[in-house]
Amino acid sequence: MVNEKEHLSENFMFRLIKEELEHNPFDKKMCTRFPPEPNGYLHIGSAYAIHTNYSVAQNFNGTFHLRFDDTNPLKEDIEYVNAIIKDLKWLGYDPGSHIYFGSDYFNEIYRAAVKLIKQGKAYVCDLTPDEVTKYRGTLKEPGVDSPYRGRSVEENLELFERMKKGAFPVASKIVRAKIDMASPNINMRDPVIYRIVYAEHYRTGRGWCIYPMYDFAHPIQDAIEGIAYSLCSIEFKDHRPLYEWVLNELDYHEPPRQREFGRLNLTGVVTSKRFLRRMVEGGYVDGWDDPRLPTLQGLRRRGFTPESICRFIEAIGSIRSESTVDISLLDHCLRQDLKEKTVSFMAVLDPLKVVITNYPQDEVELLRIENSSENESLGKREVPFSGTIYIERDDFMEQPLKGFHRLSPNGEVRLKGAYFIRCEEVIKDRETGEITELRCTYDPLTKSGTGFTGRKVKGTIHWVSADHAIQVDVNLYDKLLLDPDNSTEDNKDWMGRLNPESLVTLKNVLAEPVVNHASPEQKFQFFRHGYFCADIKSSTNDRLVFNRIVPLKDSWNRK
Repeated sequence: MVNEKEHLSENFMFRLIKEELEHNPFDKKMCTRFPPEPNGYLHIGSAYAIHTNYSVAQNFNGTFHLRFDDTNPLKEDIEYVNAIIKDLKWLGYDPGSHIYFGSDYFNEIYRAAVKLIKQGKAYVCDLTPDEVTKYRGTLKEPGVDSPYRGRSVEENLELFERMKKGAFPVASKIVRAKIDMASPNINMRDPVIYRIVYAEHYRTGRGWCIYPMYDFAHPIQDAIEGIAYSLCSIEFKDHRPLYEWVLNELDYHEPPRQREFGRLNLTGVVTSKRFLRRMVEGGYVDGWDDPRLPTLQGLRRRGFTPESICRFIEAIGSIRSESTVDISLLDHCLRQDLKEKTVSFMAVLDPLKVVITNYPQDEVELLRIENSSENESLGKREVPFSGTIYIERDDFMEQPLKGFHRLSPNGEVRLKGAYFIRCEEVIKDRETGEITELRCTYDPLTKSGTGFTGRKVKGTIHWVSADHAIQVDVNLYDKLLLDPDNSTEDNKDWMGRLNPESLVTLKNVLAEPVVNHASPEQKFQFFRHGYFCADIKSSTNDRLVFNRIVPLKDSWNRK
């Protein structure tokens, strides 16, 4: 678990790069990149990788590139390209004009493969995928040379050209780098660098039927763009020798340097793209922007701010190895960001009718109530008060437990920004026994702001005027999986662990009339309930829908 001291420590990646540049400087300018595959939406873990690359570029007065690794036409789509660009701009990591596509370099990558073949460093192999795996060996046993490893340069060039022209079926032939089948690093055991794929590419159409593998294309793309540091998560550390081998064999001047940072995991969150895709395509969630998902667009729709996500990433700092951070830290950063920005108003989620018998039923009083207890500059608003109001059902207890300081029979409580009321009578449904109404009296001398000191009450509850309240819907969210920390992308039992209460929608919530002016994605604090956001997707002109972003209680442990 990352602790606060680690949050404040010097960024190890900055220090590492600074020391390297002092001893072995580049002639070229600092340049980093974020290279997502456009086959899904970005998630909270992606934001950490983006921040790492972007902040290094900024710290060393360089440039930051967004480059789409679009070398697999079977899964990629322009929808994901647009979504990723939108997410980066929303977070504040705008690449500007530095947006590139791996598919733009297909010709150069193809020529690089030809160069390796001519150097005797690559060959066409006819082994099936299962045979390739079998021949590769294990961590304890060396691999076995492919029977096609000894093909001549001329034969390999001819076969590769025919592959390019579509002369062979899928998986019948591949191109492999010729390195070392006995290498202790399995990634160096003649890795596949090209395969046959018959599918329409979203940018190049049917122009190609052979596509480079990521480990081959990635270093070439970096070199073409002038990337100085290729910063990636720790699982790519074992791939670094192959990255460097490709650049060395192709003789690039001042080749990029791959360096790794720790992989970020969050408690209670599953960020596997395969899992997220299953949830979306299976209809278990409302698209990639479902507020229960850890996608950036899901977090945005739920109501998270880019400032809170950036503050969260900066709080984590630069991590060296795989680390797990408590998701409550993200909630904490959100509360810190919202508490001085948001207007607080009253909304009753489970209404209970209260008739104030000694208040004129045809009278309406406008009360001045502060918009925020944290920020006086947000001013005050006028709230209508009348003789019939609604309070939260759980703010009344007929037989109060010890420590219950809200409303009870013959008990007195303050209405937020209004008066003291006393419960005089409880009205129940004759058949069900359910409480349907409270009859109360108010003390006109106890109006808030008048300086009344005659007596005190221990509890303050919120309310809305019955004749002025606006009906809205409220979405309350919980974890999507009952035990997400034990979930993996290959776990076949994930469907059985879907949380049936991951989304609870409350209909006919009653809110102050000011809510009627809420704009899409606008954030509010519902007094005592938490922070809420006007849902950009479900709200209509006739009916507002609010998503609870996070409760008010901060559970993050700073120790």
